[in-house]
Amino acid sequence: MAKKKIGDLLVEKGLITDQQLEEGLRDQSILGKRLGEILVEKGYITEEQLIDAVSERLSIPKISLNSMVIDPQVVQRVPVDVARRYTLIPVFEIGNTLTVAMADPLNIIAIDEIKYLTGLNIKRVIAAATEIKDSIDQYYSVGDSLSHIMGSKGDDQTPILDGISSLADPQSETPIIKLVNLIIAKAVKEKASDIHIEPEEARLRIRYRVDSVMREEAAPPKSMQNELISRIKIAANLDVSEKRLPQDGRFFMNVDGQTVDLRVSTLPTIHGEKIVIRILDRRNLRLSFAQLGFSARLEERWRNIIHKPEGLVLISGPTSSGKTSTLYAALQEINSIEKNIITVEDPVEYSLPLIIQIQINEKAGLTFPSTLRSILRQNPDVIMIGEIRDTETAQMAIRSSLTGHLVFSTIHTNDAPSAITRLVDMGIENYLVASAIKGVLAQRLVRVNCPDCATSYIPPEPIIQRAGLTDLADCIDFKRGVGCPACKMTGFKGQTGIFEFVELSPSIAELVIKNASLNQIKEEAHKFGYIPLFEIGLEKLTAGHICLEELLKETSNVDTYRDPEKKVKVTPVDADPVQI
Repeated sequence: MAKKKIGDLLVEKGLITDQQLEEGLRDQSILGKRLGEILVEKGYITEEQLIDAVSERLSIPKISLNSMVIDPQVVQRVPVDVARRYTLIPVFEIGNTLTVAMADPLNIIAIDEIKYLTGLNIKRVIAAATEIKDSIDQYYSVGDSLSHIMGSKGDDQTPILDGISSLADPQSETPIIKLVNLIIAKAVKEKASDIHIEPEEARLRIRYRVDSVMREEAAPPKSMQNELISRIKIAANLDVSEKRLPQDGRFFMNVDGQTVDLRVSTLPTIHGEKIVIRILDRRNLRLSFAQLGFSARLEERWRNIIHKPEGLVLISGPTSSGKTSTLYAALQEINSIEKNIITVEDPVEYSLPLIIQIQINEKAGLTFPSTLRSILRQNPDVIMIGEIRDTETAQMAIRSSLTGHLVFSTIHTNDAPSAITRLVDMGIENYLVASAIKGVLAQRLVRVNCPDCATSYIPPEPIIQRAGLTDLADCIDFKRGVGCPACKMTGFKGQTGIFEFVELSPSIAELVIKNASLNQIKEEAHKFGYIPLFEIGLEKLTAGHICLEELLKETSNVDTYRDPEKKVKVTPVDADPVQI
């Protein structure tokens, strides 16, 4: 008896209707894609339902790659370019038979090519295309892809200046373009925040910053340095001939269907130009306060502050501590058609709907203070100032907040209470600071233990003493990741924020007016719910989400240094941190 076609089988199973099948067949005749692929794209069926149907129709076993560990020697049987071209990956080898997981097990050309390359018999199994692509990224290194690109370079004399208006232009994929695409796409998939391309005397080094930590990747030979740098500079619309001065630019690239904003910065060094590419993934804009790491109680207090009609709200923290993400999340929370929101940034990192954003240009005279003066004539409801860097900007921010505007800004201090005294130190009158500030949020980003390999451990005694946890060490189940394929053997997977918050109560405002010390302000803030960063981090540590070494790397238990007899209080965590 003849086997049913895939479409008929899906209809028989009740997964699609006759009308949806006809629509899919019509699109197939126009687009030339496989019917199953079209039905998944339209959302009529899931990829898993398609795999089940194909497996039943063709009597081909299906497998889940997520639950498998593949022998690297078996993976090397098939070159990385072949694996990517046909969306397949070898999974195991028995005797003279190689089992290959394929998204399209009917691709006879792919099967014949693998049989020719390996000299083995090929057994087909079917797996989800997304799982296969993830496995290719996991088991094939950047070095494998570089080897293929270098091999394809050969005698290719195509000038790198030809046809490079877009990195994603498939018609102009010379080896150097493929190399840049590979470096960037790999960084995006690894969730890197920056790519560092660093020339040295005898080599070219490439490093990614992942979860705030630099990690080295495979790099092309030194001989490709000038081509690689020129390619990136042209894509970012920079002057290729200018190699003596720093330059800044940007371009966009499509990675896995997502448009990624890339900011390029060049810096002349003694061995050539160093390039740093900042990766701005718009998916991070959709983060909620809970996803950023806010606890339920902090989120409630924070929302009350950002919905006030006027006042100054500050966010404090070092570079790369997530201040911009928190600012943008706050702006999106209060954004509406009824409000006129204007931002002054250096640089503007993301474009936000309904919000007027201004890029600082100090060479043209467009500074924070001068821009703020003009903004006030635009009748704004909310103003966001990228950073308070000097006294003049601080004065304008205070003045704006006291004249009926809600003002957001960032400032560099070690903790939240210090932001209050910093403004006084910058020359702002105490009574103005006390009247203007509504709340200060200080934050850090801490790497999260990999949930797949986190295990209990006992930190070294010096670390426990430094944290002031000697008396509590036996009561805490310390955990850290030991390393597994899911976390690239790092032990960490993602980051979460830890936050301390000070809301200016009347009593704290009175202390500020009286020019009280920082310690006095902190002690008063404790009465109104202020918890230092270290103690906030302890909540996530006791829940097993972060390890003690990571917490101490980003914060310090200052109370143990001020008062050795003071014991640390460990409060229960009330919200799970979400990896970002």
